[in-house]
Amino acid sequence: MFNSKALLASTLAAVLAFAAAAPAKPSPEASATVEICSGTCPTGGVTLPVVSDSCINLTGGLSFLNKEISHAVVPGGFICTFFQDFGCIASGTGNAPTNSEVVLTGGTWGLSNAPGLSGPINFNDLTSSISCSPI
Repeated sequence: MFNSKALLASTLAAVLAFAAAAPAKPSPEASATVEICSGTCPTGGVTLPVVSDSCINLTGGLSFLNKEISHAVVPGGFICTFFQDFGCIASGTGNAPTNSEVVLTGGTWGLSNAPGLSGPINFNDLTSSISCSPI
């Protein structure tokens, strides 16, 4: 004879087993962050949310970091550009021997020895704006 309670119990068990085995998806509220520090990260750092292709000017509540960033922690899978000028503008006329911007991918970086187009450059205490996006 057909047992509807047994069928319901086995179906429920199968659904729960599948749900438990399925990989968890990140919450839409979760967001990547970049940590910027006037000293060595992670001590004294400020965590900023990464909003794809948005410019973060170091003004207002962040003005204490303007021209003071020494280290940065960029999340994996992201690329961040640190600009010497406000507005995330690359003037191309930075202070010699630096460039007006430096591009960093996921990892922990000291800006006094940042990767430049023609080798390491000193971008310490030069940042006025930042823009990040996924790679």
